[in-house]
Amino acid sequence: MADIPIGIFLERKQLVTKDVAIRFMQQAPVLSTPSLIGFLEMTARDCIFKLLDPGYETVGTHVDIRHLAATPIGMEVITRAEVIGVSDRRITFKLEAWDPRDKIAEGTHERFIINVARFAARLQTKLAEASKTPKDLQANRE
Repeated sequence: MADIPIGIFLERKQLVTKDVAIRFMQQAPVLSTPSLIGFLEMTARDCIFKLLDPGYETVGTHVDIRHLAATPIGMEVITRAEVIGVSDRRITFKLEAWDPRDKIAEGTHERFIINVARFAARLQTKLAEASKTPKDLQANRE
């Protein structure tokens, strides 16, 4: 199992573009909350990825983020993920983000370490089961 130290962190800069802006705010386009969460999640993932054994990855299992301030297109955002807890394969991060003027987000995030091959096999089984009829699925539950 990977040795993930408490306190390890990663900071990353990202430019706010129209691709990550709220689509319905034509007069005042700003970084969307889902895009901000995506930036923060990937910062957390990348923070520990190099520490994982080959064939392992992490998946997000919980996100608790407060979006505190709007960031317009053209500004850079700095995202920061810091490991604050490790329990077996569950890693907890403190997340924060800033633009040049404001702290724009804070919260926590959990990621779970998975074996990619086993995860892919379970997904294939789930996909195969999805093609069954509702009667077949009901019979499996009983």
